[in-house]
Amino acid sequence: MKFLKAAVLLVIFPLLIATVNHKFYVSTTNIEYVKEKQTIQVISKIFIEDIEQALQARYNPTISLSSKKETEADQEYLKKYVLQKMKIIVNGKPLQLIYIGKEYDIDIVNMYFEVAGVPELNSIEIENKVLFDMFPEQQNIIHLKTSENRRSLVLDRDHPKGVLNFN
Repeated sequence: MKFLKAAVLLVIFPLLIATVNHKFYVSTTNIEYVKEKQTIQVISKIFIEDIEQALQARYNPTISLSSKKETEADQEYLKKYVLQKMKIIVNGKPLQLIYIGKEYDIDIVNMYFEVAGVPELNSIEIENKVLFDMFPEQQNIIHLKTSENRRSLVLDRDHPKGVLNFN
């Protein structure tokens, strides 16, 4: 009987440890081209714990997001980091992401950006290196929506940018 218990523990214990230690590192960015407004609207969803860890390592170990301890400086570091890591090129022209704001949703920070002055969308190159410097297995999923198309990209450390063509 002892042997059976020991055998079961030897089989189950590694499985339990593997599931506890395994963590997915992923963010999702939804991009929508609104032709009537000539804008590209961007919503990036990032796990608070992951981005907070990156900000603490890069800027200041006391950074605290989504808590009563969050300061204006913490918010500026968050904005600065994401704007440094995300780039958009539309129709061959680099465009500036304009930070609109953020909100917290349980364990995720939703960050809102916009690009104005886009009369038509023939091609878009998206670079999203958010958290690649912190987590080698990080994946950034991009969903792009226009009035006629829906496309997706999966970006990772080895392939931090992707191009979508619409003509």
